[in-house]
Amino acid sequence: MPEIPDTMTVIAITEPGGPDVLQPQQAPVPAPGPGQILIKVHTAGVNRPDVLHRIGVYMPPKGASPLPGLEISGQVVAAGSDTTRYKVGDEVCALTSGGGYAQYCLADEPSSLPIPKGLSLAEAAAVPETFFTVWHNVFERGALKNGEWLLVHGGSSGIGTTAIQMAVALGAKVLITAGSPEKCEACVKLGATRAINYREEDFVEVVKEVTQGHGADVILDMVGGSYIQRNISAASIEGRIVQIAFLGGPKAEVNFMNLMLKRLVFTGSTLRPQSVEAKGAIASALEKAIWPLIEAGAIKPVMDKSFPLAEASKAHAYMESGANIGKIVLSVE
Repeated sequence: MPEIPDTMTVIAITEPGGPDVLQPQQAPVPAPGPGQILIKVHTAGVNRPDVLHRIGVYMPPKGASPLPGLEISGQVVAAGSDTTRYKVGDEVCALTSGGGYAQYCLADEPSSLPIPKGLSLAEAAAVPETFFTVWHNVFERGALKNGEWLLVHGGSSGIGTTAIQMAVALGAKVLITAGSPEKCEACVKLGATRAINYREEDFVEVVKEVTQGHGADVILDMVGGSYIQRNISAASIEGRIVQIAFLGGPKAEVNFMNLMLKRLVFTGSTLRPQSVEAKGAIASALEKAIWPLIEAGAIKPVMDKSFPLAEASKAHAYMESGANIGKIVLSVE
């Protein structure tokens, strides 16, 4: 049995605000409850929801850790009652409801997964939040099928680079938007058919041109705002628009006539508040459909930059700069 200390270093949100409110503190090491495992964290992923948590607009669900951090990799050091799959010493990656920016973190066993063969622990920490999000929204809610067109806004983000690879590996064709030639080039290298520089091109026009008037069958959008109306214009007949964030704001004046005329589905979701059972179902689907593709080398998390845990504030500042292509992580060990 590994020796578990009483206290650990964590990154706390001292008050809602900018990156500098993320400060190292000491806190008790939590004990796993029924159905939970305690993980000695090797690496923690940094995600846009962590930024929203930090500024005070995306708070943890009831009973969850107040600390930021929604995905981790590491080694199981303790298991609560009613756990059946993992034992002490197993290496896992996990989707959490919070608490990842710490030396130890609790995870629900159903939303924890074995490390795919061929991935390092650091790479595995970049998988849960983005892969759960893309699978649930693009393939479950958006029902993307082989041969269809997927439009991904923010193609060079962690979500975007995951969505490109996953969609291409499963037979879809991908269009993306990004804000620089370098980001567009990176997305094409990952398999996108066409990358649209939104600073220089109208994505609605390009989508219609590339798809020969068909439009995008599924649109994954994290922008909102002015993109909402334009997504409706870019969508195909019976297209599905899936909203996962609102970087451009959650409000817009929209003419919904084309929603009716095109028979569109407009949906969306957040991951963090969903039940343990719901997250477990996504995990099971991922392990069955996507883990073999990762182990075959067809899909791999795109890693941008790693920061030490104590420099979480710098990691957030870097994420907010928009410079990253792929995932930002915190090295805990």
